[in-house]
Amino acid sequence: MYLMKDIVRDGDPVLRKVSQKVEFPLSDEDKKLADDMMEYLINSQDEKIAEKHQLRAGVGLAAPQVGVSKMMASVLVPAEDGSDKPQLKITLINPVIVRNSVQNAALSEGEGCLSVDKDVPGFVPRSDRITIKYDDFDGNSQTLRVRDYPAIVCQHEIDHLNGHLYYDKIDKKQPFELDPSTVVIS
Repeated sequence: MYLMKDIVRDGDPVLRKVSQKVEFPLSDEDKKLADDMMEYLINSQDEKIAEKHQLRAGVGLAAPQVGVSKMMASVLVPAEDGSDKPQLKITLINPVIVRNSVQNAALSEGEGCLSVDKDVPGFVPRSDRITIKYDDFDGNSQTLRVRDYPAIVCQHEIDHLNGHLYYDKIDKKQPFELDPSTVVIS
């Protein structure tokens, strides 16, 4: 089980590298990586487990964040209505954004990251809707369309696979300025 001590922190070079494509069939090591990343997200969203192990809550975790430079990221977005069925639960292998909306979106409170301990205030403009091509566990190409909060989470994780951190996208001169047409998500 991953703990906070296993999460690579900002400043480690692995976070700024472009990750390597994952080869198929998946190795046992790659399957374990996927399982362990999703397990961290599940545990971090469970109040009792998170408190016991002092886990910061996360909705996404990319392989570089655990020191593995591979194109793999897990996403677990809880249901909006509080039900047990998550809004999005997926492990993306070799993901590529193939289509994105002109309409931008940003989180009202800004973004955070398990790998970034300091608070970096500001809006992070992203596409409101995206289409992702990715490989499933059998190596079959799949397509995923997401919008709003799940789209923001997926873009944040795919950025990790390409060596980018969320604060790279914040306007340094005007961190709280957005184009008026941007959707602000609470």
